[in-house]
Amino acid sequence: MQLIDTHVHLNFDQFQPDLEEVRSRWQEAGVVRLVHSCVEPSEFSGIQALANRFPEISFAVGLHPLDAHKWTSQTANEIESAASSSDKVVAIGEMGLDFYKANNYEQQRMVLVKQLEIAARLNLPVIIHCRDAALELKQVLQECIERYGEKVRGVMHCWGGKPVETQWFLDLGFYVSFSGTVTFKNAHAIKESATMVRSDRLLIETDCPFLAPVPKRGEKRNEPSYVRYVAEQVASLRGETLCEIAATTTKNACDLFGLKL
Repeated sequence: MQLIDTHVHLNFDQFQPDLEEVRSRWQEAGVVRLVHSCVEPSEFSGIQALANRFPEISFAVGLHPLDAHKWTSQTANEIESAASSSDKVVAIGEMGLDFYKANNYEQQRMVLVKQLEIAARLNLPVIIHCRDAALELKQVLQECIERYGEKVRGVMHCWGGKPVETQWFLDLGFYVSFSGTVTFKNAHAIKESATMVRSDRLLIETDCPFLAPVPKRGEKRNEPSYVRYVAEQVASLRGETLCEIAATTTKNACDLFGLKL
């Protein structure tokens, strides 16, 4: 059985003391590929070093919506240059809108559109972060799809929206990725969404070091090996076997990000 964790942040300090041991555990759990996300350009070189160190890691480059205030006249060039300079770059992001923790709405929209333009120009998928902004995000994506067509594609990462919102993004052709939140007791909307996503649009992730899934929820650090618990929960909710979910999500990750096993 092979699993792909489609969203990790292994460059964070929590992993520095024992990253080799963490890697051994994800290998034992059957995790064969990982997609490392990015928060801001200052991370580019460190993430590239991790991808060079571990062949199973591919990565994205981009600017998180909560860091939208860091956008400068050079940021677009930095992202595009980094994405063009390494065949390990498989996406732009993470990008998106977060109206839960910040109220710089127009700046976030501008930064999102700029990155969607880069992704379309490079024909790369995007990794989307969305919190309390589904309607606004839908509108931005629709406008960009009208402008650039099928080149605007990607994944709603760590999805936590309502089922009706889930359908919006499925209708736009996006993949939907579930994290440890799908294992949480009161995550009713997320669980319902996990049952309705088409099999060919389903992905799984940890978003480590955040959001450790049940039964590891009490731990301070999530890690890629725990993506198996996400897969088990999604399988249970959908009435499928773990092996079926593993095969489906692994194929989907390869299709979206152009990964090879």
